[in-house]
Amino acid sequence: MEKSEFESKINSLSKKVDSMSEMLKTEEATKNALVMPFFAALNYNVFDPTEFVPEYTADFGSKKGERVDYAVVINGEVQILVETKELKDDLNKKDSQLFRYFTATKAKFGILTNGDTYKFYTDLEEPNVMDKTPFLTVKLSNIKDTQITELFKFTKDNFDVDNITDSASDLKYVGLTKEYLEKQMNKPTDDFIRLILADIYDGMKTQQVVDQFRPVISKGFTQIISEQVNSKLSNALNQTVKDDATSTETLKDAADPKDEIVTTPEELESFAVAKVILRDTIEQARIVYRDNRSYFNVLIDDSNRKWVFRIYFHTNRNFIILHDDENTELDFESPVDIMNYSDQIKKVAEQFK
Repeated sequence: MEKSEFESKINSLSKKVDSMSEMLKTEEATKNALVMPFFAALNYNVFDPTEFVPEYTADFGSKKGERVDYAVVINGEVQILVETKELKDDLNKKDSQLFRYFTATKAKFGILTNGDTYKFYTDLEEPNVMDKTPFLTVKLSNIKDTQITELFKFTKDNFDVDNITDSASDLKYVGLTKEYLEKQMNKPTDDFIRLILADIYDGMKTQQVVDQFRPVISKGFTQIISEQVNSKLSNALNQTVKDDATSTETLKDAADPKDEIVTTPEELESFAVAKVILRDTIEQARIVYRDNRSYFNVLIDDSNRKWVFRIYFHTNRNFIILHDDENTELDFESPVDIMNYSDQIKKVAEQFK
């Protein structure tokens, strides 16, 4: 299975999670509607009980008859154990059963899921003892491109224990580092503040000083991230605007002099933002624009039927209209602000992949 085919299947399943969330009221319904289709997308035959084993027996010590919801068998060996919960369940502190099953079998990976969130575990810290922390957590309804790449390693044709394990450690500790830094960015702990103060402040690190520096450190974090994002975005925008401005000048030279439509720098910048947003969703060559008298159109394949969103610049209001079921209107001040609607724009564009 090609990665593009797999990506398409996962994105379709992602949309399904949102659309069915109100209908799935039991664990069994969650299994049938979301969990089994997920493993089918990984190219496992969920209707073959020798490959995708339901109610797999995993006796643990004196506990007999213990059953895990599913076991995935690859090359005759149980490699993945799957414990499912109801869609509405919070998976925090729900891993105790999976922990027991993992220890009782030779499986290398354990997955805890509610059909939307999938937590992947292995035994990085102690052989045959499941780690307390997952090395990968994926939320299908808000899946990221990098996570699709990791999930692709679990497809039947690509499954390789060593390959997955090699990257699992980095995934786990990079994820934990990001989580820790995000918490410190939003609400720095006293210990974290004192750690920084040790290098930047010569006075006594009293509680009053710690409290005084708490908002300063949070602000510093925010500014670093903002400056890096703006720098990268600015470079991408400048290059795209330059390329599109050159194309526009070429078109103007060949255009009818009576044509009154003028593509403005703001419109070109908006198109540049659109290309940045869609860079991992649609091939760049397929993304084009058409400038109309009343709005600026972002299209796929230069087709009027495949417009993603339309941009309106008015004296008192700037807004975009998405090509979704509601033709959603979203306000913005400057073209860069369109980045705030990246997820919605990507979702619209996915229908044209």
